[in-house]
Amino acid sequence: MTDAIIKLAVEEDFGLGDITSDNIFTARDKCKAVFVAKEDMVVCGGEVAKQVFEYIDPRIKFTQLAPEGAQVKKGARIATAEGPTLTVLRGERAALNFMQRMSGVASAARELSAVARKYGVMLTDTRKSQPGMRRFDKYAVRTGGARNHRMSLADSVLIKDNHIAAAGGITAAVNRIKSKIGHTPKIEVETKNLKEAGEALKAGADIIMLDNMPPALIIKAKKLISGRAVIEVSGGVNKNNLEEYCKTGVDVISMGALTHSVPAKDISMLVVRQKSK
Repeated sequence: MTDAIIKLAVEEDFGLGDITSDNIFTARDKCKAVFVAKEDMVVCGGEVAKQVFEYIDPRIKFTQLAPEGAQVKKGARIATAEGPTLTVLRGERAALNFMQRMSGVASAARELSAVARKYGVMLTDTRKSQPGMRRFDKYAVRTGGARNHRMSLADSVLIKDNHIAAAGGITAAVNRIKSKIGHTPKIEVETKNLKEAGEALKAGADIIMLDNMPPALIIKAKKLISGRAVIEVSGGVNKNNLEEYCKTGVDVISMGALTHSVPAKDISMLVVRQKSK
């Protein structure tokens, strides 16, 4: 999957050639380029950038100067790429796209998980990732210090509103699941009010998700559940209100905002040396 996405990224950029570089440089030209952070960030995606260059041209030497997860300041040199000018330039945009996106996610995860950690709350992502980028997004979340929720629908049981509506209720959905799976998988149920939280608890849910509930209602739900199930909060949580939700004392907060709308970090690739033979 990772190889396929890298191949797609490269081919959509120069699958039909590079009319600019191909008419300026020859196979004899060599260069060294440096990747520079244009703002403070948590570095992520260097290994993917390396794979981009290896796919394009195994002769390119990509060196990561700042390790994954490193917090760097604006102006820091985070990597270098050295090899044939033609192929170094061909890999520039794809490598930067991965590193900028992943560094943006990792930086957000570092900042927000630090807030949650103060209150003993686990911060996780969701499946709201860019199409095709989930593995990279999830990796970036971990690199930043937050946790992953489900990678795919196969990973764990999560009975959501549409499952409940189609099954005829929370209890019916939970009973059907219990009749089909073994005793080891945990069962999570999404609820939107106190009545549903109580029904999920009575039905035997291991994890109760409080979806789009305001903090005042979450506090009431926490009292109702009273330690008999793990409490996860999701929906409507963002950078500005995260601390308010953490203060409710829930166990987990899952944030789609960790991946679905995080701005990419600004990184430049600059040629610092050119050789011609």
